[in-house]
Amino acid sequence: MKDIRQPAHHRGRGPGRLASLLMALLVVLGLSGSTALATPGGTAQQAGPAVRVPDRAMDAVAAMQPSWNLGNTLDAIPDETSWGNPKATRELFKTIRAQGFRSVRIPVTWSAHQSTTAPYTVDDAYMSRVKQVVDWALAENLYVVLNVHHDSWQWIEKISTDHDNVLARYNALWTQISATFRNEPRTLLFESVNEPGFGDATAAQKTQLMNELNTSFHKIVRASGGGNKDRLLVLTTQGGTPSQGLMDDLYTTIKALRDSNLVATMHYYSWYPFSVNIAGGTRYEEAAQNDLNDAFARMRDTFVAKNIPVYLGEYGLLGWPDHNHPSRVERGEALKYYEHLAHAARLAGVTTALWDPGTWAYLNRETLQWTDPALIAWIKSSWTTRSATASFDKVFVPKSEPITAKGLTLNLNGTKFRGLWHGKTQLVEGRDYTLFDKTRLVLTPGALTRLTGDREYGVNATLQARFSRGLPWQIEVVTYDTPVLSSATGKTDAFTIPTQYRGDVLATMEARYGDGSNAGQTGWTPYQEFNKAFSPDYPNDTIILTPEFLKALRDGEPASLTFHFHSGAKVKYKVTKSGDSVTGTAVKES
Repeated sequence: MKDIRQPAHHRGRGPGRLASLLMALLVVLGLSGSTALATPGGTAQQAGPAVRVPDRAMDAVAAMQPSWNLGNTLDAIPDETSWGNPKATRELFKTIRAQGFRSVRIPVTWSAHQSTTAPYTVDDAYMSRVKQVVDWALAENLYVVLNVHHDSWQWIEKISTDHDNVLARYNALWTQISATFRNEPRTLLFESVNEPGFGDATAAQKTQLMNELNTSFHKIVRASGGGNKDRLLVLTTQGGTPSQGLMDDLYTTIKALRDSNLVATMHYYSWYPFSVNIAGGTRYEEAAQNDLNDAFARMRDTFVAKNIPVYLGEYGLLGWPDHNHPSRVERGEALKYYEHLAHAARLAGVTTALWDPGTWAYLNRETLQWTDPALIAWIKSSWTTRSATASFDKVFVPKSEPITAKGLTLNLNGTKFRGLWHGKTQLVEGRDYTLFDKTRLVLTPGALTRLTGDREYGVNATLQARFSRGLPWQIEVVTYDTPVLSSATGKTDAFTIPTQYRGDVLATMEARYGDGSNAGQTGWTPYQEFNKAFSPDYPNDTIILTPEFLKALRDGEPASLTFHFHSGAKVKYKVTKSGDSVTGTAVKES
């Protein structure tokens, strides 16, 4: 829907006829809400918001695409800046709107600012601050989703053992929120609770409690009157999980409420092994792709096909990006995920909200600049079109061997290949590369010889594969040799393996004992979690084995480690813990 924007502000000595005409125009346009319009003379009058909300919930939620989360801010514990982000400003929302987002989710944790005993009063100052932030976002023509966030695990999950007190506190919280925001425009949505869990309750009890929270929330908001009578209300599944059974439960709740202004919400962070790089999930391959396709198909079939809109309140990858630590998910594989997710969401008719925890991830809240402009460019492009990718974003050329042809498989995603560029120079098909069956791209030995130059370890050249639409796919030409690990000694709280990476990039670590059983803190798989059990330290030429991993090893029993690199190289190593001492030994290949 095209935005209907407010008239410009005017200044003068008295309200006069111009202000009356402006107000009449807003009424004719059908705008309603509480955005202030400055009249001549500076008197603030109530005018409609710049965004006119469609009557149908399906259309309104569609108009909210794309969406963004103000993560780790008002939801931080105990205060707004406790988790490293600065206070939110109106300029932040102006930036978000200018970047193409049409809505924001503002997570709020109320626990530190609400009395734990009846009448469960929220501090006036905190409520005023939340309202200030919400109003800034609304004033920038953004839809806003306001919720109850980390309260879910702080005290709401105790409802299974302290039912009456928890429900009373929850109801009191929403009573106060509803009263504070009852006259806000319909561009403000309420969300019942974030990712609720219910401890050790049985499955049946959890279903009942989830229904009770959603239903109680609905009753309180609707009874509060004002703009809350027809405000869009967002109801969640248990844990925000998009599994079929939990979505069926939510569908049952929504249908029973008989309210056309309800929205279903859940979250998606990809197939878990890929999202955190565990259990060998180093590539965005079939298992991860199928998990995403199935999740969005369930959202479509359970809700969208039945005219219940879906707002995907959070999406991303768990712990990625985090520019303070080595990247656990390989960059090109992450781009494939974001590109695929937006495509699946468009097919399913789902509005998506990027989870942004702040300065170290997507938007730097201090500078209001994207931390990784190329990444956000991929996300933005995916809102409207598909981009082609490839089987990987690197071609590895061994330094210790003669140069031979190297290839990648293109994932065209409905596009057509238009050529290969190195900077401003277009490579020549037949001389520099060959394209087989439209998808198999093979670089010739001659081109690789030229591109690798002096063959220093690392990235020697970056190519662009361009297509008929979407963004180009970057291909790094990398000179490498199999990494070399050296023996070392240390302590369980500080142990590193001297590593000559020789141009290669660490993908994962496999850990087993001599009897074949899994070693480390993650017992269900030999492939341990990236950055949790091990982490590359490229600047210091080491691999870090974390204290958590080392302390989980059996005392005195050697653990055999296999480090897998993205070139395909595998390097073995043996580590033995004895008390708080650790000995590491390089294993020579026979």
